[in-house]
Amino acid sequence: MSECTHDCSTCGKDCADRTAESFRKSLRPGASVKKVIAVVSGKGGVGKSLVTCLMASEMQRRGHSCAVLDADITGPSVPKSFGVHEHCMGTDEYLFPVTTHTGIQLMSMNLILENETEPVVWRGPVIAGAVTQFWTDVMWRDVDYMFVDMPPGTGDVPLTVFQSLPVDGIVIVTTPQDLVGMIVEKAVHMAELMNVPVLGLVENMSYFKCPDCGKEHAIFGESKVEALAKQYGIAHFARLPIDPVITTMVDAGEVESVSGEYIAPIVDVIEKEV
Repeated sequence: MSECTHDCSTCGKDCADRTAESFRKSLRPGASVKKVIAVVSGKGGVGKSLVTCLMASEMQRRGHSCAVLDADITGPSVPKSFGVHEHCMGTDEYLFPVTTHTGIQLMSMNLILENETEPVVWRGPVIAGAVTQFWTDVMWRDVDYMFVDMPPGTGDVPLTVFQSLPVDGIVIVTTPQDLVGMIVEKAVHMAELMNVPVLGLVENMSYFKCPDCGKEHAIFGESKVEALAKQYGIAHFARLPIDPVITTMVDAGEVESVSGEYIAPIVDVIEKEV
């Protein structure tokens, strides 16, 4: 029998000492992250990156030191939302996160690639390894809240994040379509399996508010977020509108200037309970 290395993440044995903490990866000496919030969904295209950026921006406005770890390795969009196009710097031992206009620390694959439009054609284990290194090999400086923008689904990367990072809670992002109810259920069940609390549910593209008459129109169907929250025992939820102004600001790299009023109910919960 080979000698134990005490690194459970590389071991297939089912030992009595094997716990969730055994898989945790440590930050670099000198780095500090107090709380980690993962932003998830069971499918793509629902707006996880937008929700991640809005929460980080609002929390930063409230006086907390925030960071975003972009775990969507093959589809990173966080840097562009913040208007960040420079490369991150580093030493032989670690990387420095890039800082946004308001001081939010970022790490994303697009900050490493020579050309930000270059595709990342990697297999799952390599992608998961890169996400782990974004945690272990970056000098995160006194972060109060780190928001992790997850890729869709319940595959390699979400599993790696839940096992390797000390995730304090998740926020699930959804849209009004009927199909999404099943997707929310998958995300809730994964959170239960990983023993991570669901802090809130955000329904993106929930409605369009007419600028002339002020009436709300359900473009993608009537809102289901309240019913879903009740069904799965999620105490807090928020609704984001379809708003061309938000789209324009994000496309221009000005997500930090977007009003935090829509995402405030979820940020309130994170600030008070995490």
